[in-house]
Amino acid sequence: MFRRRTHRHYDPAKPHHRPRGFCNTGGQPAPPLLDVLRWQWQRLRARRPRLPAREIGCVAPARADLATTEGSVTWLGHATLLVRIGGYTVLTDPQFAPFASPLPFTGPPRHQPPPVRLADLPPIDVVVISHNHYDHLGLPTVRALYRQRSGAPLFLVPLGLDDWFARHVTRGERGCSRALDWWQSTHVGALTATLLPVQHWSARTLWDKNATLWGAWALEAEGWRLFFAGDLGLSRDVDAIGAAFDGFDLAALPIGAYEPRWIMRPYHLDPHEAVQVHQAIGARRSLAIHWGTYHGLTDEALDEPPQALAAARAAAGLDADDFAILRPGETLRAAPAPSPPTDPA
Repeated sequence: MFRRRTHRHYDPAKPHHRPRGFCNTGGQPAPPLLDVLRWQWQRLRARRPRLPAREIGCVAPARADLATTEGSVTWLGHATLLVRIGGYTVLTDPQFAPFASPLPFTGPPRHQPPPVRLADLPPIDVVVISHNHYDHLGLPTVRALYRQRSGAPLFLVPLGLDDWFARHVTRGERGCSRALDWWQSTHVGALTATLLPVQHWSARTLWDKNATLWGAWALEAEGWRLFFAGDLGLSRDVDAIGAAFDGFDLAALPIGAYEPRWIMRPYHLDPHEAVQVHQAIGARRSLAIHWGTYHGLTDEALDEPPQALAAARAAAGLDADDFAILRPGETLRAAPAPSPPTDPA
């Protein structure tokens, strides 16, 4: 049996560190292989998931929005956001591939194409990555970003993914990636990025489960704060984040990939839980991500999460602007309203 060496980032003083990887705050393990196989057998017999009953539709984002609109977020599908913050253009969890898979020709297929080609994006300054699952981290995508004409962006990653980038993307060059542990922050000019603990797991093969860390990101600059969740299950980490920050101007929260609950609950929010996270972290507004893109990741239809979110919003007394549902390519201007001018008298 293949046996990993002690992780070079291992710190025995930190309870979420293990000699060969990492663990969740509450000890929740990654899903056992037998449970995954049981789920796959059940979905095969039930012929799930079903295709969506209606088209989600894309809009072509205005290039000016992509390039210059400060304090804006454009949803490019799944967990990929284009964010303009602190004078920087930031891309989250970049995945533009037709399949969310280690193979370029099979796996969960992309039902909804990207609203803009990767080559047509404005120059990317910073890329933040929440974890290494294939629907959040596409190798061809990050290789293309590393080779962009304007120069390689800075990749902000959880611990361990810096080694993966050095092996697979940058050919040993480490200056383009910066690895953080939970609650660590780094500064890029006026932008502050903090990696936050969430309940999830990592793996790209059968042999590297939890060998790299995972997490959400807080991005702060010039008076506004963004929470990018990546992937998470409901846990006490959410309350810790809410206690650590004085709210968020915008939170990008996943609402899809939640069925069946018996296996997905520890790792993926459903729409009702996403509303709970919105409230617990003090989000002024939220944006629904992680739905409508890759068919077959889990058992619900791709168009089901927005309908469930609408019901969850109503039950919580929220309206559509409090927790927005966008089409791929649409832009949300998220900067807080300016303060009223001071009366010189």
